[in-house]
Amino acid sequence: METNKPVKSNSRKAFKYRQTECLNCGQSLDLSDRYCSYCSQLNTSKQLSVRDFISEFVGSILVYDSRLRYTVKDLLFKPGTITFNYVGGKRLKYANPFRFFLSVSIIYFLLQGLITTFSSGKSPFLNLNNNGNPVSLDSLQNKNLTFPNGNGSLDTLVISGNTFKINSDTIAETPKKTEKVFEYISETDLDTLDWSNRLVERFSMYRDFYKLHDIKNADVALDSLKHRNTSFNRWVYNKNSAFDRIADDPFGFLNYMMGKTPFFLFFFAPFFAFFFWLIYSKSKYTYMEHMIFIFHIFSFLFLAFLICLIPDTFLNDGVFSGIVFALIGPFYFYKALRNFYKQNRLITIIKFVFLNIVFWISSTFAALVFFAISAAAY
Repeated sequence: METNKPVKSNSRKAFKYRQTECLNCGQSLDLSDRYCSYCSQLNTSKQLSVRDFISEFVGSILVYDSRLRYTVKDLLFKPGTITFNYVGGKRLKYANPFRFFLSVSIIYFLLQGLITTFSSGKSPFLNLNNNGNPVSLDSLQNKNLTFPNGNGSLDTLVISGNTFKINSDTIAETPKKTEKVFEYISETDLDTLDWSNRLVERFSMYRDFYKLHDIKNADVALDSLKHRNTSFNRWVYNKNSAFDRIADDPFGFLNYMMGKTPFFLFFFAPFFAFFFWLIYSKSKYTYMEHMIFIFHIFSFLFLAFLICLIPDTFLNDGVFSGIVFALIGPFYFYKALRNFYKQNRLITIIKFVFLNIVFWISSTFAALVFFAISAAAY
């Protein structure tokens, strides 16, 4: 509790500005109360001046800076201890675990995107075909690559050091593959299928029709197919253009997905916490406290990756991030389990292995669902 230190007469904390009721929550107050005992707002009726606003702004930064300092220090160097302290009641000392996770993960992906965008180094990949598949130059040194260029010629790419030479020889045009026959399915026939097969068949037919006729307008396409012009059918047909964008720029779609990884993990954590609640059912912790533990683990990983961004950028490889992911991360997770749940080494190792297996299986399945949703919304 703050002591009644003398304050200046023009300060917002001055006695003459105090009220008997909190202006924020309506809680009854004494004139001796500098702050509301219910919501902690300053008990004052003085209008904000520029000086008051700047003073409160700086004060809020210093308070958050203190929380940020303790959060980062304990998160990096005291695995599990930060969760133990937080659920034990020491919460004003640390940043909110959910907000901190979202903040640090979003900052990581933003900085990674900026570094990738403004990196002055040349790309170590060369696009050798129209499919957008990158091939490392180092793996092609002193090799000759021969491929048809589609104009009745055979191109040979000779790579030696940084020198590239293309030789062309006329060849007979290879016969084109027989195009897939378009199979029409009416709405009546689709209605006889169950919902999953109906969706697959509808999308497959719309995709074949789109590639055959190159009709981008869903209204025109559905009218030609004699299908119902519903919002769902238009949405299914319009996914063709999304798949074209993915095929033309797969790395753009990958960046689109990576930017949503924090939100994927945010919604995946409650599912993962169920298994913690299951195998630690005899512990004193609630389901929500297990989830706080998970968010602290995720926050550590993104914070560690954030620290590794600078050296990895200068070295032009991901060696430090790789060490964090493969070595430091698993060891940190084990130590966090030990320090938070306070069980012996053997039991912790068994549960550590089980939780890792559950994580990789469930996250793989969840990632596939996440990929499908991202593709549908792209």
